[in-house]
Parts: sequence; structure tokens; C-alpha cells
Amino acid sequence: MQVLAHQLRYADGRFRGTSGVIATAVLEGPSGFALIDPGPSTDLAALEADLASGGLRLDDVEAVLLTHIHLDHAGAAGSIVKRAPRCRVYVHERGATHMAAPDKLIASATQIYGDQMDVLWGEFAAVPAANLQVLRGDEALTICGHAIEVAYTPGHAQHHVSYLHRASGIAFVGDTGGCRTSHMQSVMPPTPPPDIDVPTWHRSVGRILDWQPSALFLTHFGPVTAVVAHMAELLDRLEVMRGLARGLVDDAALSEQEREARFVEELRRVFRQQLNDTELRRLELGVPFPMCWGGLARAIRKGLA
Repeated sequence: MQVLAHQLRYADGRFRGTSGVIATAVLEGPSGFALIDPGPSTDLAALEADLASGGLRLDDVEAVLLTHIHLDHAGAAGSIVKRAPRCRVYVHERGATHMAAPDKLIASATQIYGDQMDVLWGEFAAVPAANLQVLRGDEALTICGHAIEVAYTPGHAQHHVSYLHRASGIAFVGDTGGCRTSHMQSVMPPTPPPDIDVPTWHRSVGRILDWQPSALFLTHFGPVTAVVAHMAELLDRLEVMRGLARGLVDDAALSEQEREARFVEELRRVFRQQLNDTELRRLELGVPFPMCWGGLARAIRKGLA
């Protein structure tokens, strides 16, 4: 585990056996602790080991705070509740139904991942309704003794929220804040289907900046202290990607497979300039480039990009 601030640390779930892909924030209190974005259940063994290295037991989790319900952020929540039955799971109202009854979410994801579902994500257990704490945005919470503010921050997903830890000023921004590996000089906006809405994403970044956070915490991966520069670069890259996708969508001479292939190769060309093969693989584990094409292309065709 690595230290963020007093009583704030973060753990690495080592997604697909790779460090630096999915980070889980840990808020420690006098009687237990809370997790922000615990990742998929395939990461639980590694997450539990990293927590144990910091003297924490998964059975003592008091709360799980979800920025959104995508499998790489929220998949382990139900499995954790099985271990810690009094654990509260905080989630936006648009995602809460799927956490309580995940069949539709699992079916939708299976259309994308097919027979790789279990390998990638493992169990996505339902969270009992009694354990769910439904959010709408603008709540003021006390979690394990920590004052937490909630903001509704869609654009990446309709059910996305961000959390501000008031004492430290750290904003936990899920995927609204983009993705950045330890060796990246720039930021990668994750744009998977089905909810990408570029103008709304811009407004959500503004909402986060209104907090004037001291740092951002990215699920992919870790803390960022140059807050304003990071967010400006995120939006610039989002516009570049939108322009690239729009040009491909408008090119009637291309098949859909050719459009995706050209989009993915251009992203790889850009990031090869700053990342070696290992780092590029780490980035694509957190942000699969073909998924980014699918989300942006859908948004453009719906008039949302």
C-alpha cells in the first residue's frame, strides 16, 4: 500500500497480474476502513494481500464508495459485502438498480467480452438492497470519520459521481479524470460505450475544478497533483479523439472494422512516442482502445460528441 495523506492510502489490485492498472483508495478510521472503487473480483486476492501488508483485513470494510458501476471499478462490491455483511455500498441512483440486480449489466458486458468475462472480471455478485446507499450528488457524507462531499459527474457514464475528501482536498474522480500510467506525459480519456457525452464531460470537469482540489486520485492510476494542467490536457485529448472519430465516422468509403482499426492504430502511434511496450500494455489494460472507438462512434451518431 502507498500513502496519500494522513489516514488515506491506496492499494493495487494487480489487474491481469499487472501493477499500476487499477488503484483502490483506502480511508482508514477508528473501527474499520472504506474503499473507493475496489475493482473487479478477479483482483480481490491481490487487493486483500496489499491491504494485509498495511495491517487491514477485508472483513473489516465498513463502506465501499463507487464512482460508477463499470466492472473494472465496481465488480468486487457484492463479493466484499459477502465478506463484510454490514458494509454500506455508496452508488449513484442510476447505477444502484444494477448493483442490486446485475443480470442486465452482466448480459450487456457479455455481449462485449464473450467467453472472457470470467477471466477478466470474475463474479459480479448482487449487493443486497439493504446495503445500498443511493446518491444523487451534492451529499455531505461522513465515512469512517472522514468528511466526504459528493458531486454528480457524468460524461464518461451517466451514473458517475466523484468524491472530495475535505480534510486533504483530494478528489477521487474515477474515470471522469481520465487515465494516466506512471510513465505517461499526457492523459487518456476512457470513452467506452454506452454513455459517452462529450459536452457533459466538459461540464463535469468544471464541477470537479470548482472544488479547487489539492490533488486528483485516478482509479487508473493513482494521484495527480498538477490538477488544472491535467484536466486541461484531458479535455484537449478528448477533443482530439472526438475529431479523429468524427472523421472516420464520416468517411463512407471505410467499413466499421476499418474505422476502428485506424482509430486504434492512431492512438497507439501517439502513445508509442512516450511509452515502451510494457507501459503501452498497461495503459490498454486500463483503457482498451477498441472500446474507446466504440463509445465515441456511438456518441457521434447520437449527437453527443
